[in-house]
Amino acid sequence: MGDLPLNDLGRGFAALEAELRSTVDDVLSSGWYVLGPQHDAFEREFAAAVGAGHCVGVGNGTDALELALLGVGCRPGDEVVTVANAGMYTTTAALKAGLVPRFADVDPSTLLLTAATLEPALTPRTRAVVVTHLYGRLADVRALRELCRAAGVALVEDCAQAAGAAGEDGPAGSLADVAAFSFFPTKNLGALGDGGAVVTHDADRAAVLRSLRQYGWSAKYTATLPNGRNSRLDELQAAVLRVKLPHLAGWNARRRGIVARYAEALGDGPRCMVHGRDAGSPAYVGHLAVMSTPDRDADRAVLAAAGIRTDVHYPTPDHRQPVLAGTTGGLRLPVTEQAAGQILTLPCFAEMTDVEIDRVCDVLRGF
Repeated sequence: MGDLPLNDLGRGFAALEAELRSTVDDVLSSGWYVLGPQHDAFEREFAAAVGAGHCVGVGNGTDALELALLGVGCRPGDEVVTVANAGMYTTTAALKAGLVPRFADVDPSTLLLTAATLEPALTPRTRAVVVTHLYGRLADVRALRELCRAAGVALVEDCAQAAGAAGEDGPAGSLADVAAFSFFPTKNLGALGDGGAVVTHDADRAAVLRSLRQYGWSAKYTATLPNGRNSRLDELQAAVLRVKLPHLAGWNARRRGIVARYAEALGDGPRCMVHGRDAGSPAYVGHLAVMSTPDRDADRAVLAAAGIRTDVHYPTPDHRQPVLAGTTGGLRLPVTEQAAGQILTLPCFAEMTDVEIDRVCDVLRGF
């Protein structure tokens, strides 16, 4: 019995191999590899799937975040408020755009941004707020939206981990001024390489985003908008994503089921699944199965001895990253900092077998 991986992308490919190979062959023989019919069809289909009026395919999720911030009017020197427990991705995008990241703490039970944790971090210089649907759980965007509107700042959804999640107000990607998605291969909807998208209800904003992803052109070879770049979702990745999109709901349901099994195995002790109570809700898509534990190193060693691989998402909060040394040294985010020492990610992917899930549960019951 070999090690159980955290994820196994090869299984996902094998399940759709014939269809994926066929669609890739179609693209190769078409002679059209950038901004072609597969790309256009995916933009339409994905916009419809997430309840947005417009989808703009881009090169990767970090570009999607940066372009989303530029699309809502952020300019160098503006402040962007976000969380510090989501892997540095929004912070990287903000820094790339010349923006100043500010960090809000998170709710202790969900580890998500809330209106209550956001409000103290807002300043007169705040231009935008980015809310991350961490681990695939929708944040309470309604309350955040109301607070942002009252403050006169834009709200951006980071949906990189939440493709297919849907709450009472609608799907992830339809709830704020603009939203960013990643299609990195490990995402619930993953390409066979890098890819991303920005979605919005605003046609004018979509037009700006389309210009920015292609050199800032207003017409071919006429660069009009500043901050343009080359960031496009290529035909091969768009075609792959079109094959996978109809399977997303089923994959998400399987992931929720895995997290529910883990939560049941842990019971009511000091260890718990961060979003275990949400495992039956469509507002959660089980992107990562994250356990909170008072003794991570010991628990991780027990799981490793049983051949079960784990990881930590994420071990270093943004405000403690070396790249920000000297600018955030005095900032304290108690909930974020405590969680960083207690979270542990368990295997969770749609192709896991029941036997493999049982194997993890057997170890969890022993804690």
